[in-house]
Amino acid sequence: MPNPKRKHTRSRRDSRRAQNWRLDAVTSSACPNCKTLRRPHMVCPNCGFYNGKLAVAPKQKKEKASQGEGGQQQQPKE
Repeated sequence: MPNPKRKHTRSRRDSRRAQNWRLDAVTSSACPNCKTLRRPHMVCPNCGFYNGKLAVAPKQKKEKASQGEGGQQQQPKE
């Protein structure tokens, strides 16, 4: 197996490891249904539509049950 003739410098090694090419911003496009920004070729996270059809039901935010509405917590038995 071939070996390198000369040692690579620290700066050359570090510039390879820096991966500066990943600093580009992710492209986005407007959803035709709800007009929010989403990644192209992906289901809209806001409305769940893809290609004009409902692909995934949109996520609903969970509401915390207040303790006064019958959702009383049980105390541990001693």
